[in-house]
Amino acid sequence: MADDNARIVVKIGGNALGPEDTTFQDLVAAQRQGAQPVVVHGGGPLITQWLDLLGVESRFVRGLRVTNDAALDVVTAVLCGLVNTRIVAALGAAGGRGVGLTGADGAVIAAEARDADLGRVGEVSAVQTDLIVGLLHHDFIPVFSPVCADAANPGALLNVNADSVAGALAGALAAERVIFLTDVPGVLDRDGRVIPTLTEAQTRELIEEGVIAGGMIPKVTACLNALAHAWTAQIIDGRAPRALRDALTSGGGTRITRQGERIASAGATA
Repeated sequence: MADDNARIVVKIGGNALGPEDTTFQDLVAAQRQGAQPVVVHGGGPLITQWLDLLGVESRFVRGLRVTNDAALDVVTAVLCGLVNTRIVAALGAAGGRGVGLTGADGAVIAAEARDADLGRVGEVSAVQTDLIVGLLHHDFIPVFSPVCADAANPGALLNVNADSVAGALAGALAAERVIFLTDVPGVLDRDGRVIPTLTEAQTRELIEEGVIAGGMIPKVTACLNALAHAWTAQIIDGRAPRALRDALTSGGGTRITRQGERIASAGATA
């Protein structure tokens, strides 16, 4: 790590963990080497399964799940109950101390619903870091589900894209880097090849040209948001064994940087 207190935000996607997954061991190992990891998770596939069982239709607009009141109840139960608790338990089994949180806990993350087409879906509007920093200083690993407090309606909740939550937390915490574990090898070019490194400007051009599309847009947008403070944002294939550990030491996937010279040195400083 760049220093003994380097903060990293790791987002775990719903399909990101393979049968030989080592993500939780890698997180604990990174913490023991001086990192301060914060985890954000999704859970889209499991949410869809439960919505199907309950007869609630799943719809997506611009890669984001449309969430009505009925769907929000399922999203909250699945993300905050099933997925979050399982990740905390897995970190414990790996020798770490995870703490399960939602954005509503301690009013850490507030969100606002800004798109009527998406229903009860929000965008992060504010992040309070004191609770997170306190947990990190006591060697806990905060694990966030992306269900957040509705800033405009006290007591109400909003479903927030987990990639966006990860980016917002990385920015608020001034993290050294944010890493997105996905079920794809990285950002692909027109020929389906992984692009190892991108600048902010190159990333925006690929979005405009339609090379980056669909569900990849929230991921790279979250990367760009995180780069307001984090040096590097990285999208990697979380299904591969040691994916996270390799990302922290030798690279892999696609790295998006706000400063060109950090590309060459990112592996060395990790």
